[in-house]
Amino acid sequence: MVPGWRTREAGLLTCATLTLLARTFLSVYVATLEGQIVKRIVLRDVRGFSLMLARWFAIALPATFVNSAIRYLEGRLALSFRGRLVEHAYKMYLSQQTYYRVAALDTRLGGAEQRLTDDLSELAGSVAHLYSSLTKPLLDCALVGIALISFSAKMGARSVQGPLLASVVIAITGQILRLASPKFGQLVAEEASRRGRLREAHARISAHAEEIAFYGGHCTEHRYLSTAYKSLVSHLRRVLALKLWYVMLEQLLMKYVWSGTGLLVIAMPLLYTTVTSRTSSLTDDGDGGVSERTRYLTTSKNLLSSGADAVERLMSSYKELVALAGYAARVSEMFDVFKDAALCKYRRNIVNSPTRIANGNANNALEKIIELKDGAAVIKGIVQESTDGSISLIDVPIVTPNCEVIVPRLSIHIKPGDHILITGPNGCGKSSLFRIISGLWPVYGGTLIRPPENYSGRPALFYIPQKPYMTVGCLRDQIIYPAESQTEDCSDEELLKLLEDVDLRGLAERESEGLDTLGDWDSTLSGGEKQRLAMTRLFYHAPQYALLDECTSAVSLEAEGVIYETAKKKGITLLTITHRVASLAKYHKLLLRFDGEGGWAFGPLDTKTATLLVNQAHEQNEQREVKGNHYQILHVCSGISFCFINTFAVRKINRGPCEVLESLGFDDFGNPQTMYSFKGTDDP
Repeated sequence: MVPGWRTREAGLLTCATLTLLARTFLSVYVATLEGQIVKRIVLRDVRGFSLMLARWFAIALPATFVNSAIRYLEGRLALSFRGRLVEHAYKMYLSQQTYYRVAALDTRLGGAEQRLTDDLSELAGSVAHLYSSLTKPLLDCALVGIALISFSAKMGARSVQGPLLASVVIAITGQILRLASPKFGQLVAEEASRRGRLREAHARISAHAEEIAFYGGHCTEHRYLSTAYKSLVSHLRRVLALKLWYVMLEQLLMKYVWSGTGLLVIAMPLLYTTVTSRTSSLTDDGDGGVSERTRYLTTSKNLLSSGADAVERLMSSYKELVALAGYAARVSEMFDVFKDAALCKYRRNIVNSPTRIANGNANNALEKIIELKDGAAVIKGIVQESTDGSISLIDVPIVTPNCEVIVPRLSIHIKPGDHILITGPNGCGKSSLFRIISGLWPVYGGTLIRPPENYSGRPALFYIPQKPYMTVGCLRDQIIYPAESQTEDCSDEELLKLLEDVDLRGLAERESEGLDTLGDWDSTLSGGEKQRLAMTRLFYHAPQYALLDECTSAVSLEAEGVIYETAKKKGITLLTITHRVASLAKYHKLLLRFDGEGGWAFGPLDTKTATLLVNQAHEQNEQREVKGNHYQILHVCSGISFCFINTFAVRKINRGPCEVLESLGFDDFGNPQTMYSFKGTDDP
């Protein structure tokens, strides 16, 4: 937070220290001045009283400014500390794909949002406040102690007994409070963790509001929210209960025990001092020393109050220090996880699923594919950069972050211009392959060879998902993302041509501000428009390889063909995941097919293979249609014949529900045995 002595933070700390020192001197001066005022009142010295009162008002202006400056500098310090922490945290979080790795590959943080926002703010504010809370009381104790000893010496009292007694009482009470203090650091860390879980629950509802609404899952989500909130409330109640008894003990010791000790320290010089040559000056005022003793009493009482308040703040700072330790522990853990993620060191709950590869070539031995050490998978794979722009995977296993092996070993070689169609059932490893090639997932074994970041002045890889990400900004920003308009030199006509290639030029022309139109594009555009707009990003950046993950599923076949032809004309090698085998086979040269059980096949996509895939796709579609008809029959039975099943079948036929289903041509589980066609309300 303070990188060096010649930084803004060091300057603010210096100013804050000088301000706190000035405030301490002012406190001593004001206490002395109030003693002089009381003395003039006892002596009935109107002129002296007026002079001292004028001084008291004169000191008010700088005193109030110093008090305000202390708060101002504390706030500036907190902002400056937070800025340093945020800058450092964001630099780590948004480099080397750490933001993805801590969310998808590591489970230690759960969610970094709480720590990146609230915890950093609380840590910076606590450090700034604690600096003031510790520095000023320490200065007050030192200067007030010197002043009290000086006054005691003038009164002829021993200068050791009073401070010694006060020190012993403070030490004993401090030890009692330390032993009785709850573990505030752990309590604060737990509170921050539970607040984070509550925030995550709210964020989940906001992110998946549409799906929850379709499912009608508001009751379930309400229960989740209530559980998270009640967990936080129960913890806060526990903290309040612990603070109740601790604060009571703290007030008893600090307010009453310390006050009584202070009165004893003040009274000792007055009660046991005899008139000597050192104290004979007390009677020079002609009142037997009453006014001087009154001045001493008032000044000492004010100084002692300031000193007691300073010690109390020091003792109270223990709670703040422990709370600070809680925030510091969470932030430190976050930085440690960021460092581990940058070094590809992850910790995650491991879920092994050998049955996924039981029929493959894994020999049913997970240990031969992944080596586990201290509960974490060991990354033994090698990642190299190719010199010819090709992509090669040599015995690379496809392994999920949960260490679930999808494919035990995969070996393929892709040259520029080798357009590949990737097919297979759901969960077979298609998208996982893209994550490994892109470097999002670690390579647990084998060798991955891929082009460098900017090969031949072009991005090596560019990923287009099925649901594109719409960034914050204007239409121009959507096209050039992740580049920024301030740094890119591209004419409007070139961008409009890219929109025209995907039949979206009208999107810019219908808006008054054209490409500079701002909007909530994620909710404004349809699914097909967002997919076509995402393809303009691909055309704009023109990478060497395009990783297309069902990126045209909501686009018409005609527009899809134009998009793929345009991509090939721009020299982009296509790696396409799709279920539209029939329409996309002609744009690709090779086929990579996963069987969902750990096996795979890689080879040319010839006419025979394409025809076979098309026929299989047709068969799958027919099976889905038949299954849909079966569900429709069940729906008709449940809607139209519900009364028939319950009344006629049970009462008149006197048979159970399973027998009724069997009489209608279904088995016990509702699967059709014979196809029926219902018309109107006629009985089958």
